[in-house]
Amino acid sequence: MVRSVIGGLLGGLAMYIIGFVFWGTPLSALAFSRAGDQESANLQAALAQGLNATGTGVYVIPDPATAQGTILYGRGPIAQVFYNSSGFPVTDGASLIGGLILALAVGILIALALRFALTDFGSRMRVTILFSIAAVLWLHLGQPVFNHAPWGYFLYLAFSDFIALAAAGLIAARIMESRALPGASTTHP
Repeated sequence: MVRSVIGGLLGGLAMYIIGFVFWGTPLSALAFSRAGDQESANLQAALAQGLNATGTGVYVIPDPATAQGTILYGRGPIAQVFYNSSGFPVTDGASLIGGLILALAVGILIALALRFALTDFGSRMRVTILFSIAAVLWLHLGQPVFNHAPWGYFLYLAFSDFIALAAAGLIAARIMESRALPGASTTHP
């Protein structure tokens, strides 16, 4: 069990570092479209004017829940806005600490799932890869399929999360691999 927890913590740390490489460096520019300074200022002012009354949340614009919204939605342009009325620093220390804790917890969950479900490295490796692919296909690539979201962003997100999840599982699986002496028997690695 100790090996599983250590493997999970190391896998979670790897997930955190991989996330930083993909999202905390200039590499993240591959995922985003950019608006110029004036366009950004105009959009920010429109958001503050139009959404501050309802506050932080996720908005579908225009809202297709009304007849008029449905017509406008069909005409376009449309947006799904993740809106925070208060803002926060670009590099927020609290989110980095929270993200590290989350990554470590997920790493441990991955390791425990592999430990309790499978007994050998090869099986753990195959299951890690397959579940990582399945997770990103459904969770991330489902967005452009179902919601016409931008493919570029979600392909980048899916790739980064696949690498992170696979690394966490493979590291945990490797750490759990039995290092028993030849001839020694173990009931559960």
